[in-house]
Amino acid sequence: MQFNLSDHPSIASQYIAQIRDAAIQKDSLRFRKNMERIGSVLAYEISKTLHYTQKDVETPLGIANCQVPTDEIVLGTILRAGVPMHQGMLQIFDQASNAFVSAYRKQHKDGSFDVRLEYISCPDLTGKVLIIADPMLATGASMSLALDNLLQYGKPSKIHIVTAIAATPGLNHMIRMYPEASIWMGALDEELTAKSYIVPGLGDAGDLAYGEKVQE
Repeated sequence: MQFNLSDHPSIASQYIAQIRDAAIQKDSLRFRKNMERIGSVLAYEISKTLHYTQKDVETPLGIANCQVPTDEIVLGTILRAGVPMHQGMLQIFDQASNAFVSAYRKQHKDGSFDVRLEYISCPDLTGKVLIIADPMLATGASMSLALDNLLQYGKPSKIHIVTAIAATPGLNHMIRMYPEASIWMGALDEELTAKSYIVPGLGDAGDLAYGEKVQE
């Protein structure tokens, strides 16, 4: 299953427009907030796919019959760029467990790159719903490496991949690698540059959120 938020116009379309806008991007606080909002909106959409049960809740005036989720959620993200989206999802799934992956591109002089993983923190995933976010899904290399390593900690009942901006090559790669996963996007772009950056995309999400780094 693939869900593209841009196919369903809402106030979230404004958040997506603002994270792309080069002038607005100069305000890192607003950039982080909009990424957080997009994470919350996509988490809410994912919540519609969960399992629920009825529960009687005592109010000051009586008993209310409510629907509450029964799935155990694990929210995962790829550091550092994924943190704002992760925070937005955590506001929706406030009782979720959390997983963190440190993965980065190592650029080579010939213009190629590989993705390296340095750190992982993860609870037992067995039987749980895993929701993993990264703001940019370009080639899919970082996301597939993160998932490959997370899945060493148990088999989830369901996998949801969340991104603000996806590129068609990355989307197709994840569909091939994880056909059982659902993919949730803020928007879908068609092109990648020679260095595998999304066009029109938005630039480097980590730098826009937290400042430029000296490392390649």
